[in-house]
Amino acid sequence: MSGVYKALSDPTRRRILQLLRERDMTAGEIADNFEITKPTLSRHFAVLKEADLIHGDKVRTTITYHLNVSVLEDALVTLIDTFDLLRRKGEDEGEDRTASETARPYRNQECSCPRLQIVEEHGSGK
Repeated sequence: MSGVYKALSDPTRRRILQLLRERDMTAGEIADNFEITKPTLSRHFAVLKEADLIHGDKVRTTITYHLNVSVLEDALVTLIDTFDLLRRKGEDEGEDRTASETARPYRNQECSCPRLQIVEEHGSGK
């Protein structure tokens, strides 16, 4: 899990994940959104792949990247559980519900905090 958090610590890698959340993209399409060298971008892809946050399908000379939402969701649920972020003020302390149990009814719904939206799958049609 530490590899996921390391990957998420960099703003460029977070932006790559945001782009891939919208749709699958080729390396070139992703590169068009940045003013950094391709070798630098390639290193970012390597960190994201090592953390299993993205995977790429190569067809001839083109690599199309896809977001692995389940790994991202697992990291989010772990953070929520660790810091007890979903406990409401005044909620019974005796209730022992994990983030995944608490969040389950809210999957695929808008969250009041756009950075904490929990999704079940990537909308790429796969």
